This record gives sequence, C-alpha cells and structure tokens, in this order.
Amino acid sequence: QVHVVESGGGLVQPGNSLTLSCTASGRTFSNYAMAWFRQAPGKDREFVAAISWSGRETIYGDFVRGRFSVSRDNVKNTVILQMNSLKHEDTAIYYCAQGSVATKVQRVYDYWGQGTQVTVSS
Repeated sequence: QVHVVESGGGLVQPGNSLTLSCTASGRTFSNYAMAWFRQAPGKDREFVAAISWSGRETIYGDFVRGRFSVSRDNVKNTVILQMNSLKHEDTAIYYCAQGSVATKVQRVYDYWGQGTQVTVSS
C-alpha cells in the first residue's frame, strides 16, 4: 500500500515564504517522479511542479515564474516545495502525487496525498 503524506501548510502573509514537505512510502521512492498540484476554492486542480526520479529534471507551472522550487531527497523519501514571494492567489490546498514520469498531466500520477492547506493572507 502506497501512502503519500503532505505537511507544512498554514497561514502566511503575502510576500513571505513557506516550505511544504511530502513523504511517500510503500514502494521504492527513488523509482518514481513526484509532483505538486493545487486546488483553490471553486477552481480546477492545477499543476504546480514536478521532479523526476533522479531529481535532475524539474517542471513548473506557468504561474510559478521563479517563485517556487521543488527538490527531493531519495534517502529520506521526501520531496520539498519551497514557495517564496507568496501571493493571495496562491491560497489553495496543495497536493503531492507520485507517478511514473515527471509531467504536468494529472492522470499519470497514481497515488495522491490528502492535501495541505496554504492560506496567504494579511
């Protein structure tokens, strides 16, 4: 059984930073790509970032524009999303997912976490 668990969400002021973490267990972590998606109230879930199994390839959503960074530690079975210069519109539930290849396509990811809430507000 594969388990994906996010942590690190919370309330942050605009312009500040927040770090999200995700751990995955149940199969060999280093064999799989990892990704972050988010869903704001009333909106579809959208792609945030993805990282290949090795960590050598990363992909970002168009809205990121250099503000976010994704990384992974295959020893600790952890993927990190560093979010800087946060804006009100970054408020959403952030989901971590595991799949066979790093891509923006949601259906490629076969295991998902429950999500962690990020609220950007003054």
